[in-house]
Amino acid sequence: MNDQEQDWVEAARRGDKQAFGSLVQAYQRPVFNLTYRMLGSAEEAEDAAQETFLRAYSRLGQYDPEMKFSTWLFSIANHHCIDRLRKRRATYVSIEDNPVLENLPSDTQQPEHRALDQERSREMQALINQLDPDYRTPLVLRYWEEMSYEEIAESMGMTVAAVKSRLFRARQQLVALYQRRETVMPPPGMAQQSGRPIGRKETGVQHALHVQLGLAGL
Repeated sequence: MNDQEQDWVEAARRGDKQAFGSLVQAYQRPVFNLTYRMLGSAEEAEDAAQETFLRAYSRLGQYDPEMKFSTWLFSIANHHCIDRLRKRRATYVSIEDNPVLENLPSDTQQPEHRALDQERSREMQALINQLDPDYRTPLVLRYWEEMSYEEIAESMGMTVAAVKSRLFRARQQLVALYQRRETVMPPPGMAQQSGRPIGRKETGVQHALHVQLGLAGL
């Protein structure tokens, strides 16, 4: 936490609403990205992000200055998203509207590169939506929010060893989900020879799984 952010936190804890507004402005995008990855719906993610800041403001008196403010804030967002997921009666999640893609450097990309990135992001989100919240949380915090194992452990209230274990199992689940998806829905145009498919190049989501999450060897 830099000096400016620390000043905002201290001022906000004294009741300075403008200082808290500065914190909201600084963290609104990271918090939204987290809630979107957790919930899969842009509209629900926006509501969850707003609720996260409301809860953070009401609990400023409980904030421990020894803890990174971002870790504390993500912890609130994480627990709120898990509550929402557990209350859902249906499992349908829309991934058509994806504001997270706004973070991609689209201005400098060729159209075909943008389309490939969007395909990978949609396919990855579809897989993440199927993970249990207990596994989804550390995965999102680690690979999208780039938090350390220690920060994730503090945010989730568990040991570093437990975080690493859940991440390992989350990656295994992603591989299993991907392989199941490929079996049920083989890519169009995949040639058949003697009743067996001819090998093909790695697809966008498979590449993302292996490169972004380091799944080789699992």
